[in-house]
Parts: sequence; C-alpha cells; structure tokens
Amino acid sequence: MANNAITLKAQDRTEFGKGSARQARRAGQVPVVVYGHGAEPRHFLLEEHATRLALRSNDNALVELVIDGGETLLVLGKDVQRHPIRPGVQHVDFLLVDRNERVEVEIPVTVVGEPAPGTIHMIELPHVLVSAPAVSIPESIEVDITGIEAGTAVRMADVALPEGIEAVTEAATDIVNVAAEAAVADDVPADETAESGTADEAPAAE
Repeated sequence: MANNAITLKAQDRTEFGKGSARQARRAGQVPVVVYGHGAEPRHFLLEEHATRLALRSNDNALVELVIDGGETLLVLGKDVQRHPIRPGVQHVDFLLVDRNERVEVEIPVTVVGEPAPGTIHMIELPHVLVSAPAVSIPESIEVDITGIEAGTAVRMADVALPEGIEAVTEAATDIVNVAAEAAVADDVPADETAESGTADEAPAAE
C-alpha cells in the first residue's frame, strides 16, 4: 500500500496550448493539473522520467509535489495519459488530498490461485471501485480462485479486502467467473474454427 508518498519536484506552468505542451514534452517535461477540495485547478510541469517511474505500476500513486518556493501538495494520480506507442507520460490529472481523508478509487483486479482441474477463469470486471484511506490505497485487489469449481461466480461480496478498504462496487457484481474448459471451447463460433473446405477458397500459390 502507498503509505509513503513519492516526492516529485514541480514548477508552475505559465504557458498553455498545444504548442507549449509539445515544447514541454520535447524538453523532457510533462504537463499536469491539480484539482480538488474546491480549489481552482493549478497547472505544473514535472520531469517526465521521474513521473513515469512514480506512476509505472500504480496510476493511483500518492505523490507529494514540491513546488518552487517550498510549497508542498499531497496529491493522488487520477488520470494518466500515456504515449500510445513509446514509453512516456503525456499528461496527468492529480487530485488534491489530505492524509486523514478517504477517497474512492478504481483498483485493478489480480487473480491468484488455480481453479479446479478442467476449468478456466474469466475476469468479468477488471477494476473495482473501493473506498480507502488516501495514504493506504492498495495497488491491486486480489481475487483467490483456488479450487473453485466450474459454474461458480466470484462476486464482490466474496472478495477479501485489505484492512480499512471498503467496497463501493455492489456486492452482487460478478468479478470473476469460472467455467469448464470444454464449455468455453464449445462457445467458439464454427466459422472461426473452419479454415478450409469452402468453394470460395483461392487456389494455392505456386
């Protein structure tokens, strides 16, 4: 859990628009915005490499921004925009938080354990919404499927949450389903498995 905030140095962003954003990225910086607690949004520039490392495995990372002049802001990652092809963070929305408050965040689901032989599991809900202390947000929610038989759904109510974490996703929501491997194979449409034997096939190249 993110009990300790990651420290990032920030500088005020004074120029705006797509052109200035591209210029900042070429200089190895990433534009970010901080909002929340009823305050006006504030815009900063962070060092891109350090930001990418801070958010590498957890978009909900707790971050302490140290701004030029000595001011500090405790923030939580809310929306991370990454480059579609190469590694790199292009923009981040941060939520201003207090160490003593709880926040609602979407946490990725991680499946652990092996179900009964001859079965396969399917994740129905890849992220669950929980309420957590701002300083203790889990990086993932583990769903244990050890020994679960085919035809069983693991619902939100069945998931063991870490101490201090409360589910916001409805208790009856399916998180993971376990099915028989044969039944899953039978669900594949026939036209997806038929590779040959039709009259419309093109002749083999010589």
